[in-house]
This record gives sequence, structure tokens and C-alpha cells, in this order.
Amino acid sequence: MKKDLRESFDEMGPEQRLEYVIENLRGLPDELVEPAIDLLLRANEIEYAVVLCREHGMIQRAVDILVDAGDYLWAAQIMKSAGFPDEAERLLHTGLEYYISMEMYGRAISAATALKLPPDQIDALYREGIAFESKSLDLSRAHAALESLMSAVAVLETDEEMKRELMDAIQDELDRERSSVTSPPASKPRIQRKEDEIDGDRFC
Repeated sequence: MKKDLRESFDEMGPEQRLEYVIENLRGLPDELVEPAIDLLLRANEIEYAVVLCREHGMIQRAVDILVDAGDYLWAAQIMKSAGFPDEAERLLHTGLEYYISMEMYGRAISAATALKLPPDQIDALYREGIAFESKSLDLSRAHAALESLMSAVAVLETDEEMKRELMDAIQDELDRERSSVTSPPASKPRIQRKEDEIDGDRFC
């Protein structure tokens, strides 16, 4: 029976195999897990691949996939949930450095908040993010990023005066950007979570 299933899987076309794997993500037999992970990665279905790894207890493989994709936040959460807080913290520190170097300030702030860094360091990251996005030539991207920062500030665990100052600074940049150009709708991110199929808490 199992042999027939593997043969049937191998005989499918690439799109059929991908559809089959996604539809049966939590019910794949062990013999199909490795080829299914490889298939998902080739199709850039990172999150499905991670979920499949977790379903089969392949925690380190899931983390390695996320690190390769630059998602240190989710990788750290997986390690934390698996009972490895020290490794989770190491991933967050590495991720913080990576996100700052890549000027991905929204994710850097998420990592810094998860690490419980002092409020002044998180505040500095917000201000660096605002300055970076306001200088961007891609105004639609700046608009989306500033609104993302605004949302993040709203849930930041810090004193109300600092939060109000940050919100005012972001709003000033949004008003300035809106007055200079009418921004088109922000494009969707390259990788989106499939909320109906994928669960698990994340830092971001």
C-alpha cells in the first residue's frame, strides 16, 4: 500500500504533487515527508515546509529553513516552544543584527521587544526606521512601512509619554509623505501566512 502511494506520488506532475502535499499537509505518511519538504522549498512555500517539519518533529530542520529565509523571529519562537530558551535568545540576537544590517526596522523592533531590550534602545530603532523610510525614493513603500511602525508602536509596552511622542513623529512623516504624493496601495508581501492552514505563535 505504501509503495503504491509513493509510486503514485512520483508519477504526478509537479503542480499535482504540490497541490497534494498542501491539501494533505498534516496527514502525509513518513515516506513522503522528505520529498514533500524539498518540493515545497523549490516552490518557495516556506511556511508550509516549516509546518510539515514541525508536524513530524523535525524542529532543527524547521529552524534551519527559517534562518535561510531570514525569518529569525519565527525560528526563535519555535525553539522557545520546543523548550530551548537559550537557543531562542541566540536566534533573536542574531536576527536583530541581521534585520538592522538589512534595514528591516519593523522586524528589528519585534526582535528587540522579544528580547526585552531597554525602552530607549527600542525607541532608537523606531527613530532609525522612520528616518530610513522617510528618505526612501519608493514613497509607496515608505507609506506602508510607516503605517506598519504606527501599528507596532500602538502595542509597545512602554510608558504613554514615549509612545505618544513616537506616534506623533510617525504621524508627521505620514502627513508629509501624503502631502507630496498620493500613494498607490502597498503591494502584498512575497511570503504570506496561510492563516487557515498554519498555526503557531510568532514574535511578529
